[in-house]
Amino acid sequence: MSFRIRAALPKDIRAMYDLAKLTGGGFTNLPADKDTLEAKLERSEAGFSRKGEGPSDDLYVFMLENVETGQIRGTCQVFGQVGNDRPFYSYLISTLTQKSEELGRIFRNQALTLTTDLEGSSEVGGLFLHPQERAGGLGMLLARSRYLFIKQHRPRFGDMVLAELRGVMDPAGHSPFWDAIGGRFFGMSFPEADEFNAVHGTQFIADLFPKTPIYIAMLPESAQSVIGQPHPTGRAALKMLENEGFVWDSYVDIFDGGPTVTARTDRIKTVMDAEWLRVGGVNEEGGSTMMLAAGVYHEFMACYGQARQTANGELLIDAAAMDMLNVGPGDRVLAVAR
Repeated sequence: MSFRIRAALPKDIRAMYDLAKLTGGGFTNLPADKDTLEAKLERSEAGFSRKGEGPSDDLYVFMLENVETGQIRGTCQVFGQVGNDRPFYSYLISTLTQKSEELGRIFRNQALTLTTDLEGSSEVGGLFLHPQERAGGLGMLLARSRYLFIKQHRPRFGDMVLAELRGVMDPAGHSPFWDAIGGRFFGMSFPEADEFNAVHGTQFIADLFPKTPIYIAMLPESAQSVIGQPHPTGRAALKMLENEGFVWDSYVDIFDGGPTVTARTDRIKTVMDAEWLRVGGVNEEGGSTMMLAAGVYHEFMACYGQARQTANGELLIDAAAMDMLNVGPGDRVLAVAR
């Protein structure tokens, strides 16, 4: 396989913009706005270049590159720490149980409460794979490469990682959840609000969103039915996150009501299972498919490779993977089973 993950470069702006136009909207971390994407790439470059350790408001953008053609066929992102320089909002679904002695009934009412509970977490997001490449495990390569990067640079990330999944929208790109809540306070359609958020950030939410809990039973059925539900195209992404140990703990996105899932950083499956191994040489005798990563910060790269471990614990890797990772005998790689 001739695909690898590498750190994004300023020259990737055209490819990133082309990918953003294919998303169909609702991807806050990948808006089809060239100026915003250029700013993301600049911020990413600053994150990779930052000196020192410890979590910060870094953004790391990665590209899926076909090394044979030079084409960019996907992208993903990692945020060092959310809520570092501006509030990070979510809705928490809570339940209030009340009993009426006169009626002889118990009522359980669910409510949406605006919260910043998840501040301080790291975030994985912005994952998008070109529609023509959605086979052969490339989506998994994109997704899991982020956890390998986190393990390589563990001090830069929080103790919790979150992922926000796009919520349900109609064919025209409108969100029934937004129409029932946000649209009533902002006078904006969902596409307009989502674009504004992607470009300007979330401060307008603090300025205008209601601070009191919102009873779910008072929302239209069209909105109630999509709370905590991922967009149909995001179900595979949710399954991959669940396989890594992410769980939904009743937090939803304030824009479209999609689920926000979380995991303890050191309990993410790829983080736990990946091992540092020394390269012993070229593998010429088969082996098993592994995900491999090498390089730090802007030199980070990841790919699939055919590898096998020797009796002395070294790892033999196929020549193509060694070339893509720019490693040789004696170098260390981070390896995990596919």
